[in-house]
Amino acid sequence: MPKAPVVERPIARVAVDVSLSHLDRPFDYAITPEQDADAVPGARVRLRFAGKQRDGLILELVTASDHAGPLAPLTKVISPEPVLTPAIARLVRRVADHYAGCFADVMRLAVPPRHAATEKAASGQLDQELQLPAEGTGPDPTWSTYPTGPALVSALREGHSPRAAWQVTPTAGPAGDWAHGFATAAVATLRSGRGSVLVVPDQRDLDRLQAACTQVLGERSFVVLSADLGPAARYRAFLAALRGKVKVVIGTRAASFAPVHDLGLVALWDDGDDLLSEPRAPYPHARDVLALRVADARAATLFAGHGRTAEVQQWVERGWLTDLSAERTAIRHTAPRVKISADTDFALERDPAARAARVPHQVFTVLRAALPQGPVLIQVPRAGYLVALVCDSCREPARCAHCDGPTRTERSAGGGPTAISCGWCGRLQPDWACRICGSSRIRAPIVGATRTAEEFGKAFPNTPVRRSMAGQVLAEVPATAAIVVATPGAEPPASGGYAAAVLLDTQLLRPDLRAGEEALRRWLNAVALVRGGFDGGTVIAVGESSGRALQALVRLDPQGAAIRELAERAEAHFPPAVKMVTVEGRASALAEFNQLAVLPDPTEVLGPIEIGMPPGTEEMLHRITLRTPLANGAALVRSVKEVTSIRSAKKCEGPLRVRVDPVTIA
Repeated sequence: MPKAPVVERPIARVAVDVSLSHLDRPFDYAITPEQDADAVPGARVRLRFAGKQRDGLILELVTASDHAGPLAPLTKVISPEPVLTPAIARLVRRVADHYAGCFADVMRLAVPPRHAATEKAASGQLDQELQLPAEGTGPDPTWSTYPTGPALVSALREGHSPRAAWQVTPTAGPAGDWAHGFATAAVATLRSGRGSVLVVPDQRDLDRLQAACTQVLGERSFVVLSADLGPAARYRAFLAALRGKVKVVIGTRAASFAPVHDLGLVALWDDGDDLLSEPRAPYPHARDVLALRVADARAATLFAGHGRTAEVQQWVERGWLTDLSAERTAIRHTAPRVKISADTDFALERDPAARAARVPHQVFTVLRAALPQGPVLIQVPRAGYLVALVCDSCREPARCAHCDGPTRTERSAGGGPTAISCGWCGRLQPDWACRICGSSRIRAPIVGATRTAEEFGKAFPNTPVRRSMAGQVLAEVPATAAIVVATPGAEPPASGGYAAAVLLDTQLLRPDLRAGEEALRRWLNAVALVRGGFDGGTVIAVGESSGRALQALVRLDPQGAAIRELAERAEAHFPPAVKMVTVEGRASALAEFNQLAVLPDPTEVLGPIEIGMPPGTEEMLHRITLRTPLANGAALVRSVKEVTSIRSAKKCEGPLRVRVDPVTIA
């Protein structure tokens, strides 16, 4: 009889797709002789686990198992394609441990679902040799405006791994073209034989980066990896990077895990944008994912933005990142001039009501001077018509009589405001009366973009007014005279840049730790769409001139604002100066958590506090907040993970939501 084939490494160590904390470890399965050829590290497999058929990924093949009894065999090898590389497997494990999460949850973010037809079609394609663009002879129009910019590009070209926090000058000129800078850095990295991962927050930024990479690299030299792509397109781009057909991957936060060969550069644009934070457990942020990846791959790092977060500033102060910014004289020359309305005695003398008016006379003066030169951008924080209402007599917020939600009005088809309605339940409030003073008259302290566009249309009847907001975002506006009213993040670029910009409603009303940082980031992103000061570009902000965020805007000094922000957070014991973990759930579940938790010393426990009822339930959720010095951060996260593992093993009632260093702290 012929001998049965011998399997050299007959045991597969598998990461099973199960999101249970107490099962967050690999499991050993036997490989049959028929599966030996296809069962490779990184391959997708199907197996029987806890009485059910589950999917998994092979982490490694071994010759012996720690399990004493016989091993169950793999049910089948779904595909021999090694979709989980050892480097990405290590990254997934580190991200899961950093955020007190499960390997399986992070693995779903790193490896897209299989698309069999795409996998088979891609296998038959011939590899194409990568053609690098010809090397330019003159200075780069973007990097040459920064004193250390050319040195960074040269270091990438020579195979070094610099790490920089690039403070991009907010201007519509070449100095503010971050997308071109990213593409140029990727080309320099390619010349050293290494790959790049370039990550941006949203589709508009991705379109801009894609256009720059097409111009600098060529359209076949990179792939786009984004969750917004269809299953086939996303998997095709993933396979191209996995198989080494391309060495440059651009995309949104999903691209942070792209399996690029010989990684030499990771670049991230606008790390303060909350779109870079994953909304699914364990809620990783692309900034931290890339930082963890750099620590393992020893690649170059480029974190860029018009603003600066406290997290990036902390890395700069520790020396992990080097500050890369233009000189102050160059910024004053290339960036538009920024001023605040009613900030001088002369302005108040001309318009005594300037500090009380939403749109003071000085704004109209700026518009009349700028419109003959081109379009003018007006940034309004909120969409809608009258998005918040208060009593006209006592200024008490107008609340819904049914659910106590905030009220609002929208623009009717006839042009005027409709009846008052609730922003939560949608019920009309025809007989609303103030519960404090009984008045039935209302006023709107917060005006939306729709009403703002209507008001400016009346003030400038011969000038076209365009709106850009969620659901109707304009791609671009021409260089002709027009008023563009937009909400933050929806501002369309103008051909040649805007002649001026107006920032309305700059009061920081959001009760959040990052309110000032986020406001400055949004304002600077709007300033970056305006022509430089040498071309007459002007920005006027309407608000209190003593506000620190507005003062930083006038100085165009996000670094100084970040330094102060970080110092104040350290004094108040807030991230990133400390490690913070929030745990949310029912009161009984949190009480059980407190009993089981063995927290490192010192750890401060805040709460529990009520945070509201989830939709469709009548049970109040609570939150406790844990914070400890950074030196104990890893120990605190491990302690929290141990509690979730114990509760998972005991099948305790009441789920808990754990967030490590949450983006929103309100």
